[in-house]
Amino acid sequence: MSQPIPQSIIQALDDRILADPLMGPELFARLLASQRELGLLHGDRPTCPFLRPHILSRSQYEAIAIAAQTIAAAFEILVERALVHDELLDELGLTATEEKMARIDPGYARLCVTSRLDAYIGESDFQFLEYNAESPAGIGDQMQLEKVLFELPPMKEFLRRHEHWRPEPHRRLLASLLTAYREWGGEEEQPQIAIVDWEGVSTASEFEVLRQYFESEGHATVITDPRALEFDGAALTSGGFRIDIVYKRVVIHEFLERFDEHHPLARAYAEHKVCMANSFRTKMAHKKAGFAILSDPQYGHLFTDQQLAAIHQHLPWTRRIRRGMVDFEGNERDLVELLKTERERLVLKPNDDYGGKGVVIGWETDQSEWERAIALALERPHVVQQRAPIKKVPIPMFNDRAHLVEMNVDFNPFLFHNEVEGGLVRLSASSLSNVSSGGGQTALLVLERM
Repeated sequence: MSQPIPQSIIQALDDRILADPLMGPELFARLLASQRELGLLHGDRPTCPFLRPHILSRSQYEAIAIAAQTIAAAFEILVERALVHDELLDELGLTATEEKMARIDPGYARLCVTSRLDAYIGESDFQFLEYNAESPAGIGDQMQLEKVLFELPPMKEFLRRHEHWRPEPHRRLLASLLTAYREWGGEEEQPQIAIVDWEGVSTASEFEVLRQYFESEGHATVITDPRALEFDGAALTSGGFRIDIVYKRVVIHEFLERFDEHHPLARAYAEHKVCMANSFRTKMAHKKAGFAILSDPQYGHLFTDQQLAAIHQHLPWTRRIRRGMVDFEGNERDLVELLKTERERLVLKPNDDYGGKGVVIGWETDQSEWERAIALALERPHVVQQRAPIKKVPIPMFNDRAHLVEMNVDFNPFLFHNEVEGGLVRLSASSLSNVSSGGGQTALLVLERM
């Protein structure tokens, strides 16, 4: 990969943090209280037990950004082709209702207004493991995490000494929503926004952060449950509040498990009475089977040479789970036999879920449990993915004291109309780094020159 930050720079910062006499229970209590005030919560749990951001060099950041943008463009091609080729569409594993809703034109050209590719960084490279194409969380967290971390004395000193850049994904989000609205045909000078998800979800604190930001930019905003929406044939509303833009955070398959095309949101969207981002169509790219298609040489003719190079370098081998033969490291293998014998190198994932739900990690599972997971995966839509190399990194953490811990770190770039701005940084001692699975998060800082 491109040139990383010299370890001496990071180590000097960590040493400075650990030696700071202010690092004690009183400060830690204030940090936790700040996170609660700023909405840095998953449910009731503060999400950042760390004392500095994750730091990338400009060349590292740009390498990941270019690869992410290239992969996102490949997904655009995949969805475009799948809409006209039923065999390819079948490979994605949509339900009949998901397919019906995906065929509705969202009113703007780009597939994803906002999306996120989740990557692990290894010793010398990185790999993307999942594509959150429909409801990426964490966009409002960067600006809040900076308020917690960047005012600590060691960080203030570090920022003075090093030329740096801070991403602003919350600004890119609003700009992208407005761009999609104008392309859709919206004419309101200051369109009103609804953030739509189930009441009481664990990410609700982020919605409030984004609501305040949208309103500070002149856009009246409401946070609402899908069950509170109404449609009279002319406008989508919630409690009398007219909605011009739906920032959809509710997960599509959960919405369609409860409602059908007659729900007010579905009707307003289909009748082109509200601009919704992301659209129902993004479910096609969100399915993990998309990774199986991109990483399978038989579909290589769909993509450009640049996209194929990025796929080969930055996507792990992934296949849908079903009986039959597959190619694996240059050999034809029976898939079930491969699953049973290569447990230490494989991960099983449901084709469509989030937050690490249903993921079974072979090298952390005994053989009997693994074989039960294989049996389930043969009955319900799943993919198998090859293990990606992960580099653990030390980072200062606090609980009752400040100390250095070795963590798995994944850097998950946000994309807005397929252009990267910042990303979600998650850290965990386990192989599952999802915040919903108990992991934590920190801010991102990009150093321009060392």
